[in-house]
Amino acid sequence: QVQLVESGGGSVQAGGSLRLSCTASGRLFNINAMGWYRQAPGKQRELVARIESGTTNYADSVKDRFTIARANAKVDLQMNSLKPEDTAVYYCNAEITKMITFERLNYWGQGTQVTVSS
Repeated sequence: QVQLVESGGGSVQAGGSLRLSCTASGRLFNINAMGWYRQAPGKQRELVARIESGTTNYADSVKDRFTIARANAKVDLQMNSLKPEDTAVYYCNAEITKMITFERLNYWGQGTQVTVSS
């Protein structure tokens, strides 16, 4: 079993910054990729940023404003120049491979609220 614990988030005015962090814990797994997704009220969950083997990809809406970085089992999302449309619940995601069975699994954090006011 893998647990993802998120921290950060909160409320900020437009133009401000926030930093989200997520740490994966558990035993006997390798992390293939980590990322952040978000879900606004009434909308589907969408990819915000993902990092795999050092390669990053971002949603067009956050390019040049958000930065994802990973160190071992921890992934951070630095969010600058926040806009009201960034308001959503942000979820950490980890794509892992179990060491013994080589089963590939997807895990999610509990979500953290980000609210940007105009």
